[in-house]
Amino acid sequence: MNALTVQLPESLHRNIKALAEKEGWSIDQFLASAAAEKMAALMTLDYLRGEAALGRREDFERFFAAVPHREPEESDRLPG
Repeated sequence: MNALTVQLPESLHRNIKALAEKEGWSIDQFLASAAAEKMAALMTLDYLRGEAALGRREDFERFFAAVPHREPEESDRLPG
């Protein structure tokens, strides 16, 4: 493990502390979890952008053409 000193506005620190206590976590656990969630979101976005860059319009059109045309079910219809 590595140590990290972070300066936070007092109000943010209070809110983090309260939420961590509510969940039964330490502030360290709360911040590590928050950082991991943010990192996962950014890595997922990078992954999806990379996959999208590999996509080909022709493949999409061929896949889409194979989907049978039918009217949407009543519960899927847009109002209006």
